[in-house]
Amino acid sequence: MKKISPITPIYKTEIPEMDWEQTPASVKARMEEMRELIEGLEEKLNRTSKNSSSPPSTDPLNAEKKKAQKKSGKKRGGQPGHKGFGRVLYDESECQEIVDHKPIICSGCGEKLEGEDANPYRHQQVEIPPIEPIVIEHRLHRLECGECGKSTRAKLPLDVDPNHYGVRVVAMVAVLSGTYRHSQRMIKTAMQEIFNIRISLGTISKLRFEASAAVEKAVEEAKNYVQNAVVVGADETSFNQGNIDGCNDQNRQAWLWVAVTPLVVFFQITLTRCTNAAKNLLGETFGGILNSDRYGAYNWVGLEQRQLCWAHLRREFIKISERMGVSQQIGIALLEQQEKLFELWYQVRDGTLERCEFRSAVEPIRNSLKSILEDAANYEIGSKEKTPLAKTVRTCRQLLKFEPALWLFVSVEGVEPTNNAAERAIRPAVILRRTSFGSQTADGSTFVARMLTVVTTLKSQRRNVLEFLTSAIKTAREGQPSPSLLPQVPAAK
Repeated sequence: MKKISPITPIYKTEIPEMDWEQTPASVKARMEEMRELIEGLEEKLNRTSKNSSSPPSTDPLNAEKKKAQKKSGKKRGGQPGHKGFGRVLYDESECQEIVDHKPIICSGCGEKLEGEDANPYRHQQVEIPPIEPIVIEHRLHRLECGECGKSTRAKLPLDVDPNHYGVRVVAMVAVLSGTYRHSQRMIKTAMQEIFNIRISLGTISKLRFEASAAVEKAVEEAKNYVQNAVVVGADETSFNQGNIDGCNDQNRQAWLWVAVTPLVVFFQITLTRCTNAAKNLLGETFGGILNSDRYGAYNWVGLEQRQLCWAHLRREFIKISERMGVSQQIGIALLEQQEKLFELWYQVRDGTLERCEFRSAVEPIRNSLKSILEDAANYEIGSKEKTPLAKTVRTCRQLLKFEPALWLFVSVEGVEPTNNAAERAIRPAVILRRTSFGSQTADGSTFVARMLTVVTTLKSQRRNVLEFLTSAIKTAREGQPSPSLLPQVPAAK
């Protein structure tokens, strides 16, 4: 039997030298296409969270890991001089029972002890009582008239709500779904095992929508507040919306948008990522300052009102620096200027550098960075060229168009150089999307957006989510105005 020799990889075979001048033009063009294709594939292969908008969870296994910090040699835990934070004791008024324990005899000499300790050591034990639902049964009797024979059944009193579940049950279902991102089956199990309440999946869906309707006006009020804020951070991410209700018959990709201010956050879910969706998020007459990335849907906002995110810019610079040749030199130069800028910014943030000094120190950095971008933009490239250098040149040309929007944080206090606040706000939504696979109806998407608005806003204000939802559902059933998500003004003394 003839032995089959192994196939030699093409990159290990000896390729005869070619006279480039004698190479046909068609072969040259094909070789150039293959070179561009290989370089493009290598760039995609090397894509990580450091040089793109991809999340860290998508980084390949061989991605560069953070350098391990040198061990300090200190023991784990709090160090000498560190301010400790112990368990906070409940107030005496919150204790159901107070038991005093007094020593009878002296541990030293055995003498009998008497008296009172003005400051005894307090030991508190916290327990959860068995949870039993409060069930009130209303029996509506039907009686027959002895005169005409007609039967009449009693009606519920006006002060008895016709709903089968109380406001706290509805609020708890909304909290488990909106705050803790439980599926409807998980909510059913939790209500049964923790609260001993038997509830069906269909009822859970109805209660979710009741909670959604109860906070509708409060969410709309929050939206108006955000649209009139001085500084707003915005971001968006993909979301999945099914077509069970026929509202997405084209199976379009849904998008979850967020607009962030320090104390109020607004979410919306749309079936488009276009400019109209961004205008609905921010308001068509938006007059504040927008902190965002370079996504085109925000380009209707004037450059004098925009601050581009430097975290996104840094990833672009890293991507450029990882290319070969001239691109690498351009990327390294851009990163050097970015690092100089943030060394100064950290001093401003820490209070060790005055803002007037910061503005003066940033001026040469701005000039240098602009000069690097202009030099890169002047390289001649073909309109359809896809080489790494061509990509670098196009990126630099785009950045020059937005150059004024890179520096608004230098002159305007309250504006951050990054859009990290919006990215942090949208992260729970990304986790929800992964665990629930999105929503199946338009009403489901509305519920998600409203609950994210309520939960994120209340957390930023350190307010209780369950109490707010309970109040909102109660007032909605009574036909009263909904509680507000806006920051609460302390009452005057």
